[in-house]
Amino acid sequence: MRDLLGIEGMALDDIRSVLATAEEMHEIQQRPIKKLPALRGRTVVNLFFEDSTRTRSSFELAAKWLSADAINVAAKGSSASKGESMRDTLMTLDSMGVDAIVMRHGGSGSVAQAAGWVKAAMINAGDGTHEHPTQALLDAHAMLRHFRAHNLGDLQGKEVVIVGDLLHSRVVRSNCLLLPQLGAHVTLVAPPTLMPPGVGTWNVEVNHDLDSALPSADVVMMLRVQRERMLGGFFPSEREYTIRYGLTAQRLTKLSPHAVIAHPGPLNRGLEISSAAADSARSIVLDQVSAGVAVRMSVLYHLLAA
Repeated sequence: MRDLLGIEGMALDDIRSVLATAEEMHEIQQRPIKKLPALRGRTVVNLFFEDSTRTRSSFELAAKWLSADAINVAAKGSSASKGESMRDTLMTLDSMGVDAIVMRHGGSGSVAQAAGWVKAAMINAGDGTHEHPTQALLDAHAMLRHFRAHNLGDLQGKEVVIVGDLLHSRVVRSNCLLLPQLGAHVTLVAPPTLMPPGVGTWNVEVNHDLDSALPSADVVMMLRVQRERMLGGFFPSEREYTIRYGLTAQRLTKLSPHAVIAHPGPLNRGLEISSAAADSARSIVLDQVSAGVAVRMSVLYHLLAA
């Protein structure tokens, strides 16, 4: 791989290789001294035009634990806030000789466009409502670790139910491209107003009734209601949304004994997910955060060292 622009177009062998290396990187997280010399002398820039906590912090940790120099650039504090174009910002960073640019931007396809402007490896940390490839990889990695730890095999034949604001989600698109390749069956659940256009052509099942989808689920992944991207009324009220599509304490009783709960974060507690669900013993939300560092270490390793 030269860049990581999305799950679409990513070879299955590369996916498996990234996940396998991530398993090795998990061992680094358990060490007292979390350092590998693999990327010594390399420089990774995190260029974020949108706010982020988990993704940016985990990429920074991933780079540092591999001994690379990590630099964070937020658009609000850069020349972009003075009117500099995205292209000029990227070419300025590239001319400094950096090795990789991790970019998040509100424009769908922006990272792929940027890859044509720079020599540095480009990594998509979320582009508009298009894709978020490392999130899908870490979701799969967290699921696999859970299943293997409980002698439940891998993702082959597993039922993954993804619920919530699918229309504005880049996470759902990457997961719907990735999980079926690993053998999982994906069911999308949302109100009709929050279903992505063209979802009927995806390799997934569509359902508007959460209660009917829960009993067969091996994983229930709740997605955040993205208020900041909503310009109109997509559902009558937040209370109505929670009643129909929230993972409430009452709905936990509908899950099979082995089913787990996932959420890419940040969580809107009391809206799409209750505290009872988020903090339950079957939640793998924090496992996803841990997996994020390991997967991003793996991605940086494959792009810059392998």
